[in-house]
Formats: sequence, C-alpha cells, structure tokens
Amino acid sequence: MPRWICRTCAVQFPDSAEPPASCPICEDPRQYVPPEGQRWTTLDELRREHGADICELEPNLVGAGMEPGFGIGQRALHLTSGERRVLWDCIPLLDEEIVAAVTALGGIDLIAISHCHYYSTMVEWAEMFDAPVFVHADDREWVMRPDRRVELWSGETRELGGGLTLVRCGGHFEGGQVLHWPAGAEGRGALLSGDIVQAIPDRRFVSFMWSYPNLIPLPARAIDRIEAALAPFAYERIYGAWWDRVVPEDAKAAVARAAERYRRAIAGD
Repeated sequence: MPRWICRTCAVQFPDSAEPPASCPICEDPRQYVPPEGQRWTTLDELRREHGADICELEPNLVGAGMEPGFGIGQRALHLTSGERRVLWDCIPLLDEEIVAAVTALGGIDLIAISHCHYYSTMVEWAEMFDAPVFVHADDREWVMRPDRRVELWSGETRELGGGLTLVRCGGHFEGGQVLHWPAGAEGRGALLSGDIVQAIPDRRFVSFMWSYPNLIPLPARAIDRIEAALAPFAYERIYGAWWDRVVPEDAKAAVARAAERYRRAIAGD
C-alpha cells in the first residue's frame, strides 16, 4: 500500500490505498495549495524521477539534496560532532546512492528537524538508519506520519551529545528549532537553522517570517524571543535550508542587526 508524498511540501503520509483528501500542512496559511490543486507521488516514483546531490560544506558537514529539485527544495545536512552523527532536516528522496553515502559517513545516530515543512520522509530515514527523530512537542499536530521513532521533546533546549544543542526558537512555527554546533566554522560555532532563522542574499542580515511564500511577518515579540533564545550561544556561521543560503561569518551580529531592523520596520520607523 502506498505512502503518499505531497508534491508541494514533500511531506509523507501513512499507508493508504488512495491519496489523502488534503494536506493539512499545505492548507495552513504558512504554506499553500497550488492553483492546479493538491498532487501526490510516492517514494518509488521519486527514485525514478530524481537523483542525489551530495556535497561537503565544511569538515564534518555534508549536504544531501535532490536533482532536479522537488517540493520546497531544501537540502539535508549530515553532521559529525564527536561520536554523534546527526541528520539535520530531511529530504524526501532516500535511494541507494544516499544510503551508501551516509553509511560511508558513519550512519546516523539521530535525526532532528527544524519544523514540519522539512519532515518529508523522516520516518523512512529513521527506519533505514535505526535512529530516533527529535521534533519539538509544540509541533506535534504537524506530524503527518506518526511513528514510535518520533520523539517529542519539550522545553527550551535539548542536549544531544557531542556538544550539540537543540534550541527552540519558535517564530515560523511554535516548535521551530535550530541546532547549535560549537565546533562548526573552525571552532567558532555554527547554527543549522532551516528557515527558522532565514539566511538571505544580503549576508550582513538574516530574516524571520511567519510565512515565507505568503509574505506574512512575525510580531516583534516573536523576534525578541528568537534573539533571546540564541543569546547564550556563540556562532560565527549560519547554514540555512538551501545550498546558497549560508551566512559564512559574523552571523551572530547579523542576527542582532536583522532583529533591530525588523523591529523598526514593523513599527513603521
């Protein structure tokens, strides 16, 4: 029986003979249903239509994407920190090439996802590599394929071992989380942020939104909360959700500059 995958957000649903009647993630105001309506595919179809795109970003950090792009178009990140091997965010494709590449990197001890737009086939990945998936409990309603491997954590931070910390920032989604990697950027620290903190073309700044495709801003209090959540952590670099969305240096100052600019803009200054 198929496990249907939404062609718009790329999130996988449980086994069913027919596609779901709708995709709640796409019907949420932060996402969208295309004008032609909701369309569906399966992992087997994706394996026929797409291939892997794998690239090292810095020592101990390897990206995995899809060619051609699909859904929202994000790439996942495989991070090695001490004895911990973590998959950050997820892509819907999981094929022999990806499995071989990840296995060569030492496999996966755990998976952590920034928010529901990148859940994709996270349960398939969890089953393949025998790994738990860490999702913040505030986002439980967006888990479209419940599974025993999905671990809902609560609170503001969660230590993962290897010096890694999940930080709940909220904002884009209530349970939106980022991953702090203190050994990243040659020991100056890095954030793996998905689009909870959005890397943008002007690398002196970042952005924060409630909805990116529909251009709905966050209130000032949400920006204050994100900035406060990140304040205890040192980081020089931010890796966003796409290959070209990286703040390579001075990233913590970029967050501060962006937060101040954002507050002034929505206040009308």
